[in-house]
Amino acid sequence: MKEIKYPTGRAMHQLATELFPICRSLTGQGVRTTLNLLTQHVIGLQVHEVASGTPAFDWVIPPEWNIHDAYVIDPSGQKIIDFKKHNLHVMGYSEPVDCTLEYSQLVSHLYSLPEQPSAIPYITSYYQRRWGFCITHEQLQALPLGQYKVKIDSSLTDGHMTYGELFIAGETEDEILLSTYICHPSMANNELSGPVVATFLAKWLQQCPTRRYSYRIVFLPETIGSIYYLSKHLEQLQKNVKAGFVLTCLGDERTYSYLPSRLGSTLADRVATHVLKHLVSAFDSYRFLDRGSDERQYCAPGVDLPVCSVMRSKYAEYPEYHTSLDDLSLVTPAGLEGGYDVLQACLKLLEHNAFYKVTVKCEPQMGKRGLYPTISTKDSTAQVANMMNFLAYADGTKDLIEIADIIEVYAGDLYDIAIVLEREGLLKQSFVPH
Repeated sequence: MKEIKYPTGRAMHQLATELFPICRSLTGQGVRTTLNLLTQHVIGLQVHEVASGTPAFDWVIPPEWNIHDAYVIDPSGQKIIDFKKHNLHVMGYSEPVDCTLEYSQLVSHLYSLPEQPSAIPYITSYYQRRWGFCITHEQLQALPLGQYKVKIDSSLTDGHMTYGELFIAGETEDEILLSTYICHPSMANNELSGPVVATFLAKWLQQCPTRRYSYRIVFLPETIGSIYYLSKHLEQLQKNVKAGFVLTCLGDERTYSYLPSRLGSTLADRVATHVLKHLVSAFDSYRFLDRGSDERQYCAPGVDLPVCSVMRSKYAEYPEYHTSLDDLSLVTPAGLEGGYDVLQACLKLLEHNAFYKVTVKCEPQMGKRGLYPTISTKDSTAQVANMMNFLAYADGTKDLIEIADIIEVYAGDLYDIAIVLEREGLLKQSFVPH
């Protein structure tokens, strides 16, 4: 039987395909439908509701928005804009409207992208009441003068914001935080790649026979969701979270990207840069000044969680971003599997990372342990260079990642060496500096 390429990527792409048609926003039935589908894939995923009007630091949970239908009918009686054909056609959080307008009145409620004339833009107005439609610039330019029938069948009511949370217990209370968002409508890379990669990482973590860390995975509406979550759990998160990642834009095949925490030197930053340096051919490195997702909240002053972002093409840096062109052809099984692999490698490295201290003075006699060639040649030193260099820096003050960076090898390979050296009694490890 022919091997299927990217089996995990294909499974993730299938899940993204199921989620793609759902109209999500900060609140509403689309978010609930999305989370209900994810609960079929993730054992133990808990769904929580937060009432509109609930305070969250400087913010308040907004009214719940739901939409059932929306369209524009032109002067000839044709339905030219139809929410049911593409949910990006309606500005997010549009208030209800049912009226007839002249073209000159309608046009101020229409949004397009002149620089991308075939794309429908993604536009929202969460915190100020208005309504609008999003169309291609080609369509806008073709609209005739006359009267238009406009209808948006939506509601803004006191309801709830919905989010998902999964906790996977490990051997310690130390936690790794994975955060992704579920608040955008039909966009594949910017929205769905994060939740589907998070879902499959959760499946993998639950199948691991042992876990040193506990894992907290949250599926939140962007910005307001993370702000609310922090407002309720900040003390616990500051106490327990040792590293974290925002999962977004993980599905295309173009590049890899790294956006640091505000501090830039956390364990998460060190793991992310080390993995990317050794496992991918190249990656784009950004500054915290280039932030735009929930790292803004996790790294805010007074919060300062060790959270960074590992992505494929970074949000706002690829041309399809926040448009209808960010579809299921941009996100591929290969792209998703690449994003998954890098995040999985980061989590594996976190699990393996420790401080190591050699147990003998001077160089140990490696030959009697079968760890060194008994005949010395010019190549023998090279054969065991990584092993000897590891021992040379294993003073108990440096962790696996720091030693790997110094001797310029991948820490995952160095961990395999550490297992051998520990077995021979030449190393001891600790999760705190000796």
